[in-house]
Parts: sequence; structure tokens; C-alpha cells
Amino acid sequence: MLVFVALEVSYLTARISPGSLPVVKGIWLLTGGLAIAMAGLAFVPLRIWADFARGTGSLWVVAATGGIAAEWLINIFQASWNNRFWQLPTTLTFRLVESLLRVFVPGVIAEPATGSIGTPHFHVVILEACSGVEGAGLMLVFSVAWLWFFRRECRFPQALILIPAAVLLSWLLNAIRIVILLLIGNAGAPDIALGGFHSQAGWITFNAVALAFSVVAGRVSWSGAKATSEPRRTIFEQNPTAPYLVPFLTILAAAMVSRAAAGNFEWLYPLRFLAAAVVLWLFRKQYAGLDRRVSWFAPVIGAAVFVLWLALSPAGSGPNNQIAPYLAEISLAARISWLAFRVVAAIVTVPIAEELAFRGFLIRRLISPEFTSLSLRTFTTFSLLVSSATFGLLHGSQWLAGIIAGLLYAFAMLWRGRIGDAIVAHATTNGLIAGAVLLGGRWDLW
Repeated sequence: MLVFVALEVSYLTARISPGSLPVVKGIWLLTGGLAIAMAGLAFVPLRIWADFARGTGSLWVVAATGGIAAEWLINIFQASWNNRFWQLPTTLTFRLVESLLRVFVPGVIAEPATGSIGTPHFHVVILEACSGVEGAGLMLVFSVAWLWFFRRECRFPQALILIPAAVLLSWLLNAIRIVILLLIGNAGAPDIALGGFHSQAGWITFNAVALAFSVVAGRVSWSGAKATSEPRRTIFEQNPTAPYLVPFLTILAAAMVSRAAAGNFEWLYPLRFLAAAVVLWLFRKQYAGLDRRVSWFAPVIGAAVFVLWLALSPAGSGPNNQIAPYLAEISLAARISWLAFRVVAAIVTVPIAEELAFRGFLIRRLISPEFTSLSLRTFTTFSLLVSSATFGLLHGSQWLAGIIAGLLYAFAMLWRGRIGDAIVAHATTNGLIAGAVLLGGRWDLW
């Protein structure tokens, strides 16, 4: 491995003469192959590898041939067909967008050579990234993975038809997304069209198609498992995961919608609070059995996280936040209302939803599928670290502070096995951050 790395560094730093390059490449391949082989032997004994080779017969020959052929075809495709591959879906998307747009507005200006399309007031350029191929590919991966994981609940080969249907629907919705974007811009809201809608509409359509696919694949008798005489119960009665995850997922969904309707400022932020509050109220019976008592150390931990958050986020280090200038342009009543929803969401719905998802659910779910049978004091090092790391990564540039906060909130819950302690600790942190924003002018913390 050391020889392999040394050759790699020499090649990247151009220290190898052209004449010796073929020899160096041969040694590079040899040492790389030996490194892979020795790593395999370090994890799995040679005897097991030999048994595996004998058990598969000549399958390894077919697999190796297929791998080499695939690599060869990929190289040919990249060298000769890459541009043509992108040209076809881009052209089809352009023509579909043009046809749909002419239904809604007159005077459409379309230039296929440059990909420019729109109206005299607003236009965009449809490039390869806008062709819908990436979304279709993502949907292909999702649909195949879904059918594989839930293969026992699906009817085959009928369910396989859902794969091309989902891919085609994803591509069609991408064209409709571009049309809506053009209509929004033509209506006089280019900031919304090119800002929130452009960045969020793609994910909204993907989630909509993925949700429709999962419902059809598992619940429609034509493609799903055989129906039973037992009446189907609602999500509030049968799914133990739902009370823990649905509030958090609802906040994410509401955030997509509110951002899609926003330009440079998220005016519809109150939608996040209202959506989460409704879902939490619907699941209120499922939360009756949780220990919601609070210990004295919960707000102490929350305050400690706040101090840590400020230390890791000095003024001016975060993203440029333009909340204050936009709020200054609206009426006093609208400003107070928006800030009230923002603060209440930060102190109430967000801590409850996130603690239910990451501490109440994920820590235990990583230990056992029957997570509800485990105490809230149950954890493993793996489940604790993964849940905290996932929580931290969702906080973007403040990921390090988020990971440490996740560990401390988990400690608050695990100490006495009370989800209420984690929620109050989280709410304390968010409340203090809200105070720093409103009283100290630290708008970058939001």
C-alpha cells in the first residue's frame, strides 16, 4: 500500500518521466491489486475465499467479463456519445416545455439552438442539468431499491411496470416544474421563480412521485400483496414509527413548500409551526405513555449547548442572513406575527419533533426494529454516535455544534430515561438563541 501511495503521489505531482510511465503504471496496478487482496485476507481467511470460489463455480468468470465489458462500454460512451446522450432528453424537455407554455401565455420566445425559452418579460435557459435526467435517474434508483426491500409485499412481474412509470412521471413533472417557474417569473415574481421555487420544486416533485410509488406498490392490490379481510387501520393506530417521525417529516415538507414560495425571504415560515402543531395534536394519544417529566439538569444542559453554539459560531462566521432588512420593510403587526411564529416554533414544535425523531426513535431503532420495547435509557455507542451525527449534519455549516448538541441532548434523555428532559434542554437552547437574535442582533444564528 505504501508503494501504491508513493507512485500515486509521484504521478499527481508530475515527478515521473514519460518514458518510465508504462512501467510505473504496471507497478501501480500490481501494488494496488495486492493491497486489495491483502485487505481481503485481513478480514476473511483464505480458506473461506477458496470455499466461496469453489461454491460459485464459473460465475466469477462471467462476473469479471461483465465488469470489464461494462468499463469498456462506459469509456466508449463517455468518449463518443456523452453529448448525444444529453442532447436527446434536453431537446425533448425543451419541446415539451414549449408546448405546455404556449397553452398558458401568448408570444412564447423559443430558441432551441441556445436552449433559451420564455416570454418577452422572463426567460430561462434549459441546459443538460434541467433535462430531467438526473431526477429520472434518482427515481430509478429509489424505485428499484423500494421494490427490492419490500419484495415480499409486492406482486411480480406486475410491480416492475411501476419503475418505468415512475421514471416517466418524474421526467414529465420536471417539464411542468419549468413551465410553472416561467409562469411565476412572467407574472412579475422573478425572485421567487429563480430563488425558492427553482431550488425546492425539484425535491417536492421527487418526494411526491416517491410517495405515490410507495403507496401504489404496497397498497394497490394489482401490484401489492394480496388483500386480507382484516380492515386497514389508520396510521395513528398501527404504525409505532409514525408518532416519532411524522412530526419531523412534516416540518421538512412544510419547509420545502414555504421555501418554494419564497424569494430572498421565507414569508411562509409560520407554515412550519402550524403543520407540526396539527400533526402533534393528531398523535397526542400515542404520546400519553411517554415520560414527560423534567429534571433540573435539562435546562442546564440546554444553556451549556447555547454557550457552545455561540463559541463555535462567532459573529460574522455564519451565512449572511438578511432577515432584519426584510422585516424592516413590513408593517409592525406583520413583523411581530412572523417573529412570534418563528420563536414559538423554535421553542415548542421543533424541539418536540426533533427529539422524538433523533433521541426517541433513532437511538433505539438502530439497536432493534422493535424499538418501542426498549427503555429510553437503552443505547449503544454506535446508535448514540450515528443519531447525533445525523442530527448535526442537518444543521449545515453548524454541523460540529449540532453533533455535540445531539450528544448532550441524548445525555439529558439517557440519564433518567425521560424524553421530556431532552425536549426541555433543546427548547432552552433554542430559546436562548432566539434571545441572542432578537436582543443581541445575531440574525446569523437563524
